[in-house]
Amino acid sequence: MENLHLLTDDELVQLYLADCNEAFDELLERYKDKLYNYILFNVHNEDTANDIFQETFVRAIMTIQQRRYVANGKFYAWITRIARNQIIDQFRMVKSENLISNDEVDVDIFNNVKLADQPLEAQLVTEQTMEDVHKLMNHLPDNQREVVYMRFFQDLSFKEIAEQTGVGINTALGRMRYAILNMRKMASDHDISLAL
Repeated sequence: MENLHLLTDDELVQLYLADCNEAFDELLERYKDKLYNYILFNVHNEDTANDIFQETFVRAIMTIQQRRYVANGKFYAWITRIARNQIIDQFRMVKSENLISNDEVDVDIFNNVKLADQPLEAQLVTEQTMEDVHKLMNHLPDNQREVVYMRFFQDLSFKEIAEQTGVGINTALGRMRYAILNMRKMASDHDISLAL
C-alpha cells in the first residue's frame, strides 16, 4: 500500500471511500490535535470538547460515506466548519436550558442596560447591520467575500483565516481592508448605514 502520509487529504478521502479505513485514520491523525484544541478553546470544558470532537468526526464520516463531501483541497477548513456548527449547537442547547421568560419577573431584564449583555434595541441594530453586510458581501470578489464571511459569520481570527485559505496573515488583512472599503462604497451608493 502507498505511504499514506504522503497523500493529500482529498486522495485520502477517495481511498477511504474505496474501503481503506487506514486512510481515514491518517486524516484523523493529521488533524486531531489541531481540531481538538480549536474546540477546547471555544468551549473551555474537556468533557464537552471530547463529545464535540467525537461528534464532528462521526458527522464527517457520515458525510463522506454518503458521498456528499466535495473535494477541494480544504479538508481541515471543512471539518472545522462541522466542529464550529457542533459548538454553536452546544451553546444554543445550554442557552435554551437557562432561558428565562420576561413575564416571570418584575424587571425588564432584556432591555435593562445594567442586566443585559446588550440592550434589545442595540441587538436589533447589530442584526440589521449583519444582514446588510451579508447582502453587500455577495457583491465582493471571491477572495474578499471569503474573508468577510469567515471573519464576521464564522468568527475566525485572521490567523485562522490565513491558515484555512492558504495565504499569509497580511494578505488576509489586506483582503478584509479592501472588502470593507468596497462594502462602505456600496453602502454609501445605496444609502445603507454600516458600522464597519
